[in-house]
Amino acid sequence: MIDDFHRIKRLPPYVFAEVNRLKATARADGADIIDLGMGNPDMPTPQHIIDKLVETVSKPRTHRYSASKGIPGLRRAQSAYYARRFGVKLDPETQVVATLGSKEGFANMAQAITAPGDVILVPNPTYPIHEFGFLISGAAMRHVKAGNGEDFLRAVDHACRHSIPKPLAVVLSYPSNPTAMTASLDFYKEAVALAKKLDLIILSDLAYAEIYFDDNPPPSVLEVAGAIDITVEFTSLSKTYNMPGWRMGFAVGNERLIGALARVKSYLDYGAFTPIQVAAAAALNGSQDCVEEIRRVYKSRRDCLVESFGRAGFPVPAPPATMFAWCPIPEPFHALGSVEFAKLLIEKADVAVSPGLGFGEHGEGYVRIALVENEHRIRQAARSIKKFLAQGTETMHNVIPIPQKASR
Repeated sequence: MIDDFHRIKRLPPYVFAEVNRLKATARADGADIIDLGMGNPDMPTPQHIIDKLVETVSKPRTHRYSASKGIPGLRRAQSAYYARRFGVKLDPETQVVATLGSKEGFANMAQAITAPGDVILVPNPTYPIHEFGFLISGAAMRHVKAGNGEDFLRAVDHACRHSIPKPLAVVLSYPSNPTAMTASLDFYKEAVALAKKLDLIILSDLAYAEIYFDDNPPPSVLEVAGAIDITVEFTSLSKTYNMPGWRMGFAVGNERLIGALARVKSYLDYGAFTPIQVAAAAALNGSQDCVEEIRRVYKSRRDCLVESFGRAGFPVPAPPATMFAWCPIPEPFHALGSVEFAKLLIEKADVAVSPGLGFGEHGEGYVRIALVENEHRIRQAARSIKKFLAQGTETMHNVIPIPQKASR
C-alpha cells in the first residue's frame, strides 16, 4: 500500500499538534492548564433554544432524514435575518443553504467550484479551512498578506495579473480569525468592483458578524449593490448563540454558486438533525437579547484580558470584534517563534495559546488568545504569565530557537 494518499500528502504538518500534545501531557500530570487556545465557546446555549430542541426531538417525525440544504423554515429564518441586519433581500429557495457549520460549508463550496489546478487567492494569516478546503479539492493557493485597505486590494490585483492560470476566487474574512481585523462597507465596495473587473468569485467568511464591540456592527459584503452577482457569504450560529457543537451555519448569495453547493451537499449528507434545524430557526426568529448578553460577556473578557495582561508585561491590542486577541510575542521571546513560545507558556505558566504560525507564515511572531475563560481565570493566567516573564530568558534553558521554514 502506498505510504500517503494524494490528498493527504497535500496537507501540511499541523502546527497545533505539538502544542496540543504538550497541553494534554501537562494535564495528565495534574497541571491546571488555562486554555486560551482553541476558540471553543464556554458559555451555555440560551435556554429558549434548548427548550425548542427538546420540544421538537420528542416528535417521531423529526427523527427521519432531514433536508440537505436545510428545512424551509430555517432558510426563511436566515433570509429574514439578512433582511433586518443588513438590508439584504435573499430568496430562501435559491440563495440560502444551511450547512453543518460554516467550516463544512466552506469546504464543500471548494469541492463544488474548484477544478484541479485552479488558483485561489487566500489572505495570510487566516483561518486554516480557507486554504485547506481548496488544497483538498485540488486547487493551488496564492497567498495575499491579510489587510483591510488599499494595500490588500493592490496585492489581489497584482496576484491576478501574475498568476497562471488566472485565479478563480478570492477569500475575504472580516471580522477575521485570527487577527480580529474588521472591514468597512467602503472597502467592500472597492473589493466588489475589483473582483468584477478581474472576474473573481468572492467567498466571504462572516462567522463573527455578531461578536463585535464599541457599537460598530460589521457589514456584509452583500450590502454592496451587485455583490450578489459574484459572492457567497458564510455565517454561523456557533459564536452568536453559543452553539458550537450544534454545527449549524449558512451559505448565502449568488444562486448559481449556492446551487452548486446544494448539489454537492445532496450527494454527501441529509443535513443537520431536524430538531437542531428547528431550534436554529427559533434562535434566529426569537428575541436577540441573548446575543446582546453574549456580546457583553466577550467585551468584558476582552477588557479584562487587555488590562490584566498589559499589567503583567504582555501588551494585548484590544480587538474590535471576534472572540480572539492577536498579540505580538513579547521581547525577549520574539526570536523563539510562535510555536516555541506557546510551548513555553504551557510548560512555565500553565497557559495555552495558539501559535500564529498555524494561521500562515505571516502569522509568525504572534499568538492568538481566545476569550473562552471567565475573568477570574483570565486574571489567573495573567498572574502566571507575569511570573514567567519576570524570569526572562532564564526559563529558556531547554528551548533551542532553531530557524525553521514556515509551514503548517
